[in-house]
Amino acid sequence: MHKNSRIFVAGHRGLVGSAIVRRLRALGFDNLALRTHAELNLADPLATHEFFESQRPEFVIVAAAKVGGIHANSTLPATFIHTNLAIQTNVLHEAWSAGVERLLFLGSSCIYPRECAQPIHEDYLLTGPLEPTNSAYAVAKIAGIEMCRSYNRQYGTHFLAAMPTNMYGPGDNFDLETSHVLPALLRKTSEAAMRGHDEVVVWGTGKPRREFLHSDDLADGCAMLLSLDTETFDDFLRSHYYPLINIGYGEDITIADLAQLIARKVGYKGRLRFDATRPDGTMRKLMDSSRMRSLGWKPKIDLEHGIEQMIERLRSDLPAAQAKRAAVA
Repeated sequence: MHKNSRIFVAGHRGLVGSAIVRRLRALGFDNLALRTHAELNLADPLATHEFFESQRPEFVIVAAAKVGGIHANSTLPATFIHTNLAIQTNVLHEAWSAGVERLLFLGSSCIYPRECAQPIHEDYLLTGPLEPTNSAYAVAKIAGIEMCRSYNRQYGTHFLAAMPTNMYGPGDNFDLETSHVLPALLRKTSEAAMRGHDEVVVWGTGKPRREFLHSDDLADGCAMLLSLDTETFDDFLRSHYYPLINIGYGEDITIADLAQLIARKVGYKGRLRFDATRPDGTMRKLMDSSRMRSLGWKPKIDLEHGIEQMIERLRSDLPAAQAKRAAVA
């Protein structure tokens, strides 16, 4: 990948996509093809075809997806599977048709079985049942991995699927109806501290363990993968059944300990009540990222420092969000 290579980052406004764009620009890659959802609906096959025909990107990063936390996944399964299948089907097919040199398809650790040996190696894919609360999203992402493998086999493409663990960072979603656990807890606990509430309700028992990776660390990894020399990249694709690589932090934490850490960081003194009537999801999904680390990558941002950054961002955004809600009301 050269400095003037034409790079399409699908989903560049999201948590992951925006981090990738920041990293690429910091490295001197300025020839970026970026489109908002309003400008390009990737679920529309004709619009996607016309974009690839006119722009002819050389490298593609598929960070566009319909994403959400356990509540959104469990209540909107049809939306999640339909939207994600449409986006990745259109983008991967048109990338092949346009002769894209390399494509990086981003998924999620939820592709792996609910009951899985720990840490989770790439070879554990399809070895057991999925977690029911997000199986629709997981099946869509598994289909994307198979598309990468199938297009590589039939057409000789260079499509790689990267599976990050739970992500957080600048541009995260703090909407309590659709956000993931870390930003949801940050918002709940920050607002409780500001308003003097004596209790914060946390979904589930608090026993599940989760691994968290800062989006800037993932962006470093994505840029590195696309910049690998041809021999290393091709050897990786040839040496594994699935063109799949995990990207994780390497350590996990219980939801209870995460909630207590966040409470301490925001100065919340009240009670944390764990609502066991709410689903826990998968009990543990620590990723085995040894393949990624063997290529020279490792995360740099520890969880405490990352949470402190998120708190600063949230505190600057909350007053504006609250004023907007008040105006609408």
